[in-house]
Amino acid sequence: MADTDRRQPGGGYNNRKRRYRDDDDYDRRPQRRRYDAPLPVRIRKQLLGLAESPLRRWHEEVQSIAHVVADHYEDQELRTSFLELVPQMLVEQPLKTPFVAAVVLIINSLKPDVLSDLLARVTTATEEKVKEGEWRDVKLYLKFLACLQSCLEGEGLFPLLEELFSRAVDLQTASSDDTIGTELVKIILLTIPYIIAAAPTQWQQKAAELMDKTDVIASEPHALQVLIDPYQVEEGAESPTANLSLIGLLQKQLQNEALNGWELSCLPRPWQMPPEEIEQQEKLDNAQKHALPSISIPEKVVAGPRPLFPEIYFSVYVGQDIESVPPVSNIASSLIRDALLDTINALDFNRGVTARFLIDVDCYFAPGTFVKRATPFDRLRDVDGGRSTWKPEDVAVDAVFSQLFALPTPEHKLVYYHSVLTEACKIAPAAVAPSLGRAIRYAYQNTHRLDLELCYRFLDWFTHHLSNFGFMWKWTEWVDDVNLPDMHPRKAFILGALDKEIRLSFAQRIKGTLPEPYQALIGPEKEQDTPEFKFNDDRTPFAAEGKEIAALLKRKASDEEIQPVIDRIHSAALDQSIDPLVSSTDVFMTAVCWVGSKSLSHVLACIERTKDRLLDAGAASEAARAQIITAVVAYWSAHPGVAITIIEKLLNYSIITPGAVIDWALVGDRAGPYGQALSKAWVFELVFNTVVKVTSRLRQVVSSGTSDGTEEEVASMRELFKSMEDALVSWAQGTKDQIMDPVVSDGGEDLVKRWGQRWLRVFRRRSAIEETFLLENKATA
Repeated sequence: MADTDRRQPGGGYNNRKRRYRDDDDYDRRPQRRRYDAPLPVRIRKQLLGLAESPLRRWHEEVQSIAHVVADHYEDQELRTSFLELVPQMLVEQPLKTPFVAAVVLIINSLKPDVLSDLLARVTTATEEKVKEGEWRDVKLYLKFLACLQSCLEGEGLFPLLEELFSRAVDLQTASSDDTIGTELVKIILLTIPYIIAAAPTQWQQKAAELMDKTDVIASEPHALQVLIDPYQVEEGAESPTANLSLIGLLQKQLQNEALNGWELSCLPRPWQMPPEEIEQQEKLDNAQKHALPSISIPEKVVAGPRPLFPEIYFSVYVGQDIESVPPVSNIASSLIRDALLDTINALDFNRGVTARFLIDVDCYFAPGTFVKRATPFDRLRDVDGGRSTWKPEDVAVDAVFSQLFALPTPEHKLVYYHSVLTEACKIAPAAVAPSLGRAIRYAYQNTHRLDLELCYRFLDWFTHHLSNFGFMWKWTEWVDDVNLPDMHPRKAFILGALDKEIRLSFAQRIKGTLPEPYQALIGPEKEQDTPEFKFNDDRTPFAAEGKEIAALLKRKASDEEIQPVIDRIHSAALDQSIDPLVSSTDVFMTAVCWVGSKSLSHVLACIERTKDRLLDAGAASEAARAQIITAVVAYWSAHPGVAITIIEKLLNYSIITPGAVIDWALVGDRAGPYGQALSKAWVFELVFNTVVKVTSRLRQVVSSGTSDGTEEEVASMRELFKSMEDALVSWAQGTKDQIMDPVVSDGGEDLVKRWGQRWLRVFRRRSAIEETFLLENKATA
């Protein structure tokens, strides 16, 4: 009671607390102890964040870091951290190389010992990478050294470039098919612009002399260039990339720059101080020069772990009425693309960071190189004359597509490049989505002349990308193409895309995203999760036996119980004068598919239990092997993706052979009459995956170093490619019996021949690549 009496009206204690809480000058919360990160950690963070913000001025950033490092270089931890971080950044964050070089140049004007230590580190690392054949890392280290050209004694980097060219000449003289020599010339040509940007007036003559030498190699088309051209145009037409060999393009671009006084207007020059920093600029100009430690180039250079192929400059933004990416006549197209590709391929372990670099690409090049981010394409027409109309999003998307469409294969798995574009879209949807839309339209309109493998890659990416964004696309743009023949490349793309979308979702969901004219392309059978079991219809031959075998398989009956039913099928088939083994195989495999139709694990378990019987059937005759594939595809005809997965498992069990798959798909009309199979995306996927399985197995055996089984693997691979060549040549030349059929004689034969030519090119290239691999392996053995 006493406590109650002492309270003030309205509850004194609560009131008092409220007064404290409402007082702006009073904060009762416990104060978090301030934590100052150690100096090496702060410097590391600043270096890693260099040039990332458009709000910070370059010269202030680089000076801030440089002064701290110079003042505290005696700190052992800071010194070690700095000397380790710089070479790492050159390889992992190549867009920042000029800015890292600017920091080092300013440090050199304050404390020259730092640069001596750093040069020793970088040149040692370069020498190691040359020995290992890691040519991208070599190029990135040389790019950094080129940015330091102004503080190097004598001719700086030029003697090393001359030595690299000498090796390139030796390699090209020994073999015109050599790819290491062309890679060395590419490195030289990509290093020269950074030397000129670092020391504008001093080295132009020396650069011109070196370019005169490289012209001999750069201007000569490589023997493999025809095979890796992303376009396969019809006879008599010229490929859009016919003259776009990367080193040939670089050579011409550098010659144009030389004629225009080496403007190199896209390259950042963070080592050039603004007028108010005249004192710092004088220190930079008069800084101590250093001798470049020698980098020895071995007499015999190696290709390294990544196979080297000539490169072709590919863009999905060619032929636009306004330039949204640098034209191929401008050196910026090669320099920006090169820096972006190095970033994309070096940071494959972090797609999110990669996407962020792509979005921020305008931070790492000279002001005015790009228009403002997210500028609509239509607004580019309003840009004042003389100013750039290059969209940073277009340049970034173009770089990723150049890897998606790289032949014979990009450096990483295709799904990595898919994920980079997805992340970029999530980070900046309003900026990136319109750029992707125009890239999609370009690729779609050119499906008739793109290499067939690239068409399939495009289809795969397109459907995967849509699956990440609610399967939404402006299908109304392509509505006229729905009425084209199924074998027309654009209609074939639409059919393949819808099938892939259904695999990634389900038919009803996909139908809901499509306009009315597309609805008929998704039949009611695709909406069924489990296909009908054909033997449930009593009118089907062997219906009773089919149901009986299915019931036995369901209750996991022994082989002895199944055999009498198989015998009855054989007996009835002989009475009807049809192949008994084919009939029993069809019934048995269809029953396996039906029993295992609930999930992939169900069908695998069923195949595992019946493996011996299936192996015997497959070994018994070619017709039986073909019937196993036919039964699987017929049962899963509405969902060919499932059929492909099952066939791949049957290949793993050796129940069917790769040759059987090729014969089934390309010989005869089991996969589709009159050559229609050639236009079906799922047939290409099946054949392509089968070939990749064979070649991967061969490479595994050859790389293991053991001779056991190598000859057999090589012979079987060559036999496979030969059978494909024989089958496809007749389609491509129009001599196949099915083409003579009156159904396709009304203009359709030209489409079939064209599809045959496109298939033939893909698998001739695969064969040539594998033969090259075997030759190189033999040479190094």
